[in-house]
Amino acid sequence: MTLDKVPDASLTARELASFDGVEDDGCYNDVGILDKGYTTKDQRDMQRLGKRQELIRNFRPLSALAFTALLQATWEFLLIANTQVLVDGGIAGFFWTYVWTFIGFGIVMTSLAEMASMAPTSGGQYHWVSEFAPPKYQKSLSYLTGWFSVLSWQSGTASGSFLTGTIIQALIQINNADYEPTAWQGTLLVFAMVLVLFVANTWGARDLPLIQNVLLIVHVFGFFAVIIVLWVMAPRNSAKVAFTQFTNEGGWSSMGLALMIGQISAIYGSLCSDCTAHMAEEVKDAGRNVPNAMFWAYVSNGILGLVLIVTYNFALTDVDAALNDPTEYPFIWVFRQAVSTGGVNALTILILILVIASNISFNASTSRQTFAFARDKGLPFSSWISAVHPRLHIPANAVTLTCIISCLLAIINIGSSAAFNAIISVQVCALMFSYTISISCVLYRRIYHPELLPKARWSLGKWGVPINAFSIVYSLFAFFWSFWPNGTPVDAESFNWSIVLFFGVMIISGVFYVIQGRKVYTGPVVTVEGRN
Repeated sequence: MTLDKVPDASLTARELASFDGVEDDGCYNDVGILDKGYTTKDQRDMQRLGKRQELIRNFRPLSALAFTALLQATWEFLLIANTQVLVDGGIAGFFWTYVWTFIGFGIVMTSLAEMASMAPTSGGQYHWVSEFAPPKYQKSLSYLTGWFSVLSWQSGTASGSFLTGTIIQALIQINNADYEPTAWQGTLLVFAMVLVLFVANTWGARDLPLIQNVLLIVHVFGFFAVIIVLWVMAPRNSAKVAFTQFTNEGGWSSMGLALMIGQISAIYGSLCSDCTAHMAEEVKDAGRNVPNAMFWAYVSNGILGLVLIVTYNFALTDVDAALNDPTEYPFIWVFRQAVSTGGVNALTILILILVIASNISFNASTSRQTFAFARDKGLPFSSWISAVHPRLHIPANAVTLTCIISCLLAIINIGSSAAFNAIISVQVCALMFSYTISISCVLYRRIYHPELLPKARWSLGKWGVPINAFSIVYSLFAFFWSFWPNGTPVDAESFNWSIVLFFGVMIISGVFYVIQGRKVYTGPVVTVEGRN
């Protein structure tokens, strides 16, 4: 194409070399500078949303899919985080709760994908609430949703680093029977893991899409490595045991109640399919590629997760022994029954690498969501948090803040593991709350003012109302069960303190809204073209 304007002089030679000819690979901004990665549709979306393009759109369809698949990491998290369902449901409960979670959460995901196509912005849920809620409630509901979205993503980032830190401790235990893990050592390992995330998401941000394309291959072939080893070398249960042996180690009054509580393991493994929505301002042709990445990553990861659970259920021949493994990771007990210590090390290190890759993506998505909410003045110190690094073109301060919060939360683990577990478990209830509010708002707009809904290139069409309605019901269902403790009787150590934190954050956000938010926060709807 003919260039009648010159690129920004600050661009590197590598970037200049990329301007050699694709018609839709770039467009000019208001001052005549060529911006890499835009499409005209991206420019129209940003103009409609009233946002200035500050980040580089270096995620293409494959890298957007890889980003979502690696962050969600369904089969990996189902493998390493299944203690709750083994206690409340057993191996059969693991399979059946996952089946209905995969279906239920998949329908929720389609509602989120459509909204991501309507308004492809890093803000995600709080932006959708601001744009689609009844005008009377747009400001306050959006502010509340923004706070809970920040809470859910920040706590999820902390939980990921905690998992990698404790998996490293488990590896040490495997190879040194005399090692006794301590909370302070675990916290130091969390600090080390957070440092990895900081480096990857600051200086490695530009190459992150390419790296994740490679790691997507590891994600798939790592899955085959695990299930082939378990099918070939592990002892096996019968099919009857694998699919019908339920357990109620939590002491609940009925097996049905135990299953409702144990399903949190399946929900945890299915979370965060909306992660790419928070990277929308870095995805080329976001209105199409973001929802596509959300949908196909969820489906493909979900299928891998189902196969993993079936394999795991056949290989887990003694639930009690697995739950009492010294490492506190049942999957390591399963590995030990199949292979030697060297094999356990190899498989566990493979899982560790993939969870670290997930955490890198998680940190990126969390920092973008935090950056977007601060950009709309929803957080204290918004100007600092929302600053974009002039050379790296990333929200570097939001990345730094996210890492600091993860470290501060890890310190709590030294004094009280119950308090720390409550903080990371609040991820589920806070995320479900933000889903419920945002989908309710788009359903309201769809029923009462359908003419005001933005056109979506990834649309639910005539199925929008029933799908949105079911999504709300399922989100409330998952929200309710996320507050339950793992067993009875309940004491201070076993109580699920996430309910206290949830309502505590609600009170804190209300106080901030009264003191600061109502004065400075207007919500992104005020900058949206064609708003009501």
